[in-house]
Amino acid sequence: MTKNRTIPLMIGVAGHRAIRAEDEAALRTAVKNELKKLRELCPFTPLVMLSSLAEGGDLLCADAAEELGIPLIAALPRERDDYEQDFGEETIQRFRHHCARAGQVFAAPSTEPLPEDGQTRAYQFRQAAIYVAAHSHVLLALWDGGPGTETACGTAEAVEFALGGNYDSAAGLAPRSDSNEAVIHVFTPRGECAEEAAGTVHILGNWQAVLDILRKTDDFNRNAADISTDAGSRLPFGCETEPALEKMETVSRAAGKLSRQFARRYRRVLALLAAAGALLTFAFLMYDEAQAIWMILVCGVMLIAAWGCRRYAVHSDCHRRYIEYRVLAECLRVQTYLRYAGSRIQATDLLSWTQQEETAWVMDALSALTVGEPPAEAHDIRACWVEEQREYHRKASKGAGQKLAASDRTVGFALVLCVGLYLLGVGYELICGGLIFRPFVAVADVELWRTVLKILLGTISAVTLFVANYYGRLSLPRTLSDHRKMERFYAKMSAELEKRGQTEKLLAMLAREELIENGNWCSYQRDNTPDVSI
Repeated sequence: MTKNRTIPLMIGVAGHRAIRAEDEAALRTAVKNELKKLRELCPFTPLVMLSSLAEGGDLLCADAAEELGIPLIAALPRERDDYEQDFGEETIQRFRHHCARAGQVFAAPSTEPLPEDGQTRAYQFRQAAIYVAAHSHVLLALWDGGPGTETACGTAEAVEFALGGNYDSAAGLAPRSDSNEAVIHVFTPRGECAEEAAGTVHILGNWQAVLDILRKTDDFNRNAADISTDAGSRLPFGCETEPALEKMETVSRAAGKLSRQFARRYRRVLALLAAAGALLTFAFLMYDEAQAIWMILVCGVMLIAAWGCRRYAVHSDCHRRYIEYRVLAECLRVQTYLRYAGSRIQATDLLSWTQQEETAWVMDALSALTVGEPPAEAHDIRACWVEEQREYHRKASKGAGQKLAASDRTVGFALVLCVGLYLLGVGYELICGGLIFRPFVAVADVELWRTVLKILLGTISAVTLFVANYYGRLSLPRTLSDHRKMERFYAKMSAELEKRGQTEKLLAMLAREELIENGNWCSYQRDNTPDVSI
């Protein structure tokens, strides 16, 4: 049986309670239309609705989702038995029905610190709204567009959470902004007067950025469906009993395998571009110096080949996929280990602003895949995380060192050959060409050998340049340095865990440093786009 390795498109819901009876049909139609549009936009991505199932807009959206066969996850403001006291006789059955069909039902964890007056009703609803907004790709807001209130958390506040991250995040800076988030506002009137028809749809935030996020998410799901992954697990035990862990690890392993596949394509493109450049130089020298007129056709062929490689790189998007799928794999691996350790730390809260901006779709994928109840138990992660990563970086450091040495030898050999040919050319001109004195040795066809030397020297120089450029884009010195630094870091963390135990502070440090290292790798790899200039 193939494990599910797709990232869901999480649709959060916020809506006010005072829905007029005459507006229900129009609102339900508008909500269903928007859900259908999202499904059409992402044919390879399953839609999931995330809702607190409050009376009014929340239940209306849950009804619409059920009609379209869209699964539901219920993140309630408080425990279900207590929350049921909020419902009247007419709506309690709808609430219970949707809880029964939901894949998960849980009380949303608190994001903000507990206020001095404790777990007030307003605080609980605020935390649920923050949770829904922070874990959704898109927020569906059934709202009249009016301002919020100071005493309660309503739809207006939920919209602010989604677009501005206007809440007290544990990381100090909420990973949400209107630069990469959007809200589908379905106009939902209150009272008798309404400025426009119920069900009118407005888009708030940056819809183009969200479309890019959804496109990349759907692209990953399409690619992930076509690969097979090993059945093993990074975790010693426990993964098979917790669906959330298994899901995150499955997606992480699929992303890692896809990244390696696209890395091979990317390096193949670099190699072909380097070869085409060297052959183009040789063909042009033959045409120019040896008067081999037909070589102009070879030049054309090499130019077409280089253009074809470039087009292939653009069409396959191998460079971006190689980088971003690895970012997804690494971020999910960190989140998996955090959950396995029993920590409620969210990797999204540890990402730098640059990482959030450059790979917004990865941030949203992390948010969607971590929806659910907090971890049930804690496991020791020193062996499976710290020591395994230390060993990985030790081996990777050795491999990177060998590749760097091989590249140095290759480039060095080409450079020595180039210098040797130059010295041979100077010697030839001194002895046979009359560079300074009268030729010492008479050669029947001086120009022939001079042409041969020009072609050889020009070709070897081009080969040296292109080979050096090829290896330079692999960033081997930087890669080797990073592996060595991370090997020392994990050695230090192993000692700290032994001395201090598995604390939240050490877990946060482990996760943050690994995410930073991954962000640094991503940063310098982005500059190595394959192009004809190689």
